[in-house]
Amino acid sequence: MGKFAKWLGAGAGFTLGGPIGAIIGFAVGSFIDGVSVEDFVDEQQEYRKKTGGQPRRGRATSGDFEISLLILASVVIKSDGKIDQRELDYVRAYFVKMYGKERANHAFKLFNGIIRKQISTRQVCLQIRQYMSHATRLQLIHFLFGIAQADGEVTCVEEEEIRKIASYLYINEYDYSSIKAMFYDESDGVYKILETEKSSSDEEVKKAYRKMAKKYHPDKLQNLGEEHKKGAKEKFQKIQAAYEQIKKERKIQ
Repeated sequence: MGKFAKWLGAGAGFTLGGPIGAIIGFAVGSFIDGVSVEDFVDEQQEYRKKTGGQPRRGRATSGDFEISLLILASVVIKSDGKIDQRELDYVRAYFVKMYGKERANHAFKLFNGIIRKQISTRQVCLQIRQYMSHATRLQLIHFLFGIAQADGEVTCVEEEEIRKIASYLYINEYDYSSIKAMFYDESDGVYKILETEKSSSDEEVKKAYRKMAKKYHPDKLQNLGEEHKKGAKEKFQKIQAAYEQIKKERKIQ
């Protein structure tokens, strides 16, 4: 493991290269003490030798997810033209919860550099899409809605930015609407979460729940490590809560 990876506290894979690697190189060179750009470049070259420049698709590491999260979080936070402290606090609290205080502090130092960098959202998302599984990309979108809501509301500008990111990540409208509904108090929100409709039969609702429970099961993120399985449980629990509410309203056995 190279010096940057040791400093971050997690191994990095595909995010060492491409447009994401360039963003991290900027942040390391400008805002990180103890790790130089030369250290980071050496790590990039070492990784290329190991993989032949082609990391495995769908096998993102915990470090890859962490870095991708920081970059996309910076895009959403800046989308409304201001940087809200409550949103920054949400990012920090999430990382402390997921990784512990020391690793979270390192991540936030990196974030302070990333948020000052002009980012091509499309290029970053194309790189993420190439190597991250669908389940992992869904988890990214869930986190981004959490950030947007941290200051009390998801603004139209923030929602449009997350929608754009989702489209770049090949998240379809059904999956996007399901995750979005987890953060909005709407009359038919529980049906949107299950990707079904109020007019659906009881059997159709049961089928929709089984499908969604399988799609969002935390084990889908097991390659990212236990910390990310814990994070995925929140989304999974919202699926369960939506189904329990419908069952109660309809008196489904």
